[in-house]
Amino acid sequence: MTTQAPVWFISGSTAGFGLALVHCALRHGLRVVATGRHLTTRDVGLTPGDRLLLLDLDVSEPAQIQAAVGAALAHFGRIDVLVNNAGYGYQSSVEEGDDDAIRQQFEVNCFGLFALTRAVLPHLRAQRAGHIVNVTSVAGFIGSPGMGYYAASKHAVEGWSDALAAEVRPLGIHVTCVAPGPFRTDWAGRSLAVTPSAIADYRDTAAARMALTAQRAGHQDGDPEKAVEAIVQAVQSAQPPHHLLLGGTSVSLVKQRLERSLAEIEQWRGVSEATDFTD
Repeated sequence: MTTQAPVWFISGSTAGFGLALVHCALRHGLRVVATGRHLTTRDVGLTPGDRLLLLDLDVSEPAQIQAAVGAALAHFGRIDVLVNNAGYGYQSSVEEGDDDAIRQQFEVNCFGLFALTRAVLPHLRAQRAGHIVNVTSVAGFIGSPGMGYYAASKHAVEGWSDALAAEVRPLGIHVTCVAPGPFRTDWAGRSLAVTPSAIADYRDTAAARMALTAQRAGHQDGDPEKAVEAIVQAVQSAQPPHHLLLGGTSVSLVKQRLERSLAEIEQWRGVSEATDFTD
């Protein structure tokens, strides 16, 4: 009797990390359900076969989620790894954020991710095994000028993932949050919405950050191919991490942020603890 390769269900497979991860998973001999909006063989550069299923999926559409999960189970009989990669960035100053743009980003980055996970969880529970990978960002730890709403969506996924991990760990299910820093993908050109800042007071903060993002496009330090190899390595590890930082920039910025937080907690520890009842 032969053991079949695990099945990876990957959202947002039309470009960037998602597309690179599809190719990487296939190289590792895994079976893959590649999903994305209006996904075609031209998008992935691969032909569906015994180890690859292509499905159209907009995670902000509940009916499409149910249909895609059902099709994946009908084709492969199981899902072992869910990679919640679908999402996009949004830049604006906090004050100038567009309400419709903000809500749409949360529909995809948060509510779509939540809904897809809920659709897959019953099958992982039944197996008493599985892995959920949530692609967040260094913005899930650090809010930067011009990135407030994007950071808010990623912070939300980080907190939700902490709760999810505590609930499913006793069931044999792992949860890993992948937090990339700047990588050389087409994120800034294809996966970033922008509301330009017109308020002079934000010229040196939000507006400057938006300009820097555009300038750095195509020159980031991160290598997407190495990143997706790291994701596969983490999932296949006997002790997978709950947080996987990708890129030297992400490691440096997150460490600095956590160190500042710990120092501030200690500085204000007396005041904080003094708020307890004394009896």
